[in-house]
Amino acid sequence: MLTDDTPQPELVLEHARIVLPDRVLADSAVEIANGRILRIGSVSKPQTGAERYDLSSLTLFPGFIDVHIHGAVGFDTLEATGKELQTVSRALLNSGVTAWIPTLVPAPEEKYASAIEAIDEVVTQQQSDDEYGLGARVLGVHYEGPFVNELQCGALRTAHFRTFVTLEDMASLPVPGAPGLVKLMTVAPEINGGTELIGELVKQNWIVLIGHTRADVPTLDRAYAAGARHMTHFMNAMAPFHHRAPGPIGWGLNHDGVTCDIIADGVHLDPLILKLLIRVKGAERLALISDAIAAAGMGDGDYQIWGETISVKNGRTQNARGSIAGSVITMAEAVKTLMSLGVSEIELARMAATTPARLIRLDDAGIIEEGKRADLVAVDNEGNMKFTVLGGRIVPV
Repeated sequence: MLTDDTPQPELVLEHARIVLPDRVLADSAVEIANGRILRIGSVSKPQTGAERYDLSSLTLFPGFIDVHIHGAVGFDTLEATGKELQTVSRALLNSGVTAWIPTLVPAPEEKYASAIEAIDEVVTQQQSDDEYGLGARVLGVHYEGPFVNELQCGALRTAHFRTFVTLEDMASLPVPGAPGLVKLMTVAPEINGGTELIGELVKQNWIVLIGHTRADVPTLDRAYAAGARHMTHFMNAMAPFHHRAPGPIGWGLNHDGVTCDIIADGVHLDPLILKLLIRVKGAERLALISDAIAAAGMGDGDYQIWGETISVKNGRTQNARGSIAGSVITMAEAVKTLMSLGVSEIELARMAATTPARLIRLDDAGIIEEGKRADLVAVDNEGNMKFTVLGGRIVPV
């Protein structure tokens, strides 16, 4: 309820369709002040000093959150400087991403150290410089490995894989120094010391994901008991499902306490499987990720990434071993793909924003609600992006 002390709106997005957690409002408005959502509801009378935009025929989603992405527009998170990470942030904002987690593949310790230094640099700049902040927020780091299974390596380099014996094995992984940043790690619980590692990570406030794994059900149950609650690029880089050996896929499908992220690029998962996963797991337990690599946004060709040549042809990546090596999709393209499969707007908002936010314990975004950050995405009836709102500021595509 508005009172005399309520701030006056600075920006009003009116006559829009607005995707809320439980319904879609038609011909409604979002009023924004101080970078946050002030009011959601019917179109109000013009307010003195407020910028007003007519969004007739457009739909507002919460800003997308990508928790698994290796890079874009020519820059890899393992090699990039802080300035280059900001270039990636700006590119991501143009595809509807308002927050992201740089994801690192297994690498030598010196590479990890420089990558974390760059993350700290870009976070500091985004938080202190208003203009520099016009890019998707960097919220932390995601280590994809190195504590994973060589037999499910995918495109990861096994030379840098590790097992867990003592705390020293974990202590050598640097973490961002900026306060409040998220730390994620994908772990295969069946490796030597895997369950013990999960327990130690959880004690140190890491968010543990299960991936690149061949674990059996009892091992996965122990991982869950130790604190692992999420699965990385579900069905990819996992032991295949079998009716007498359900493994990680059967376990993940059946466990209501587990969320999973998925890549909707039409390569990693067949469209029929995407529809099946949404039916079985539900949108509240699925998060969209891009798993994009540095070649994203660069077109077809051969690229030197992670010490090898990765080819991109017709939107499919492949390394010299014939493995899929990440994707070149954007979150906006993933949302559009699912929209074409008949997935509802409420489900799309959950998968692209709400579930990822819940995974990383981000309570100020991922949902269109009064009091939350005004991070929004406007799309047309065909799912094409028209503009993004970042902290209450409109950023054209």
